[in-house]
Amino acid sequence: MSRLTVAERDALPDSAFALPGRRYPIPDETHARDALARASEMLHRGNLTQEEYDTVVRRARAVLGEG
Repeated sequence: MSRLTVAERDALPDSAFALPGRRYPIPDETHARDALARASEMLHRGNLTQEEYDTVVRRARAVLGEG
């Protein structure tokens, strides 16, 4: 996975994140794929609601050109 430095992450607009609070950065395809995997894991652990998971999936797929 490509990594974002703190400065790079801070420079991203809010629209480059799947969830409010600048959670799940999705500025590119690599990060969108990672967001899908991590969101699935967090949903199964009970750390995301179904609505939050659905939002991550929808927004990440849009970045991937799948939605």
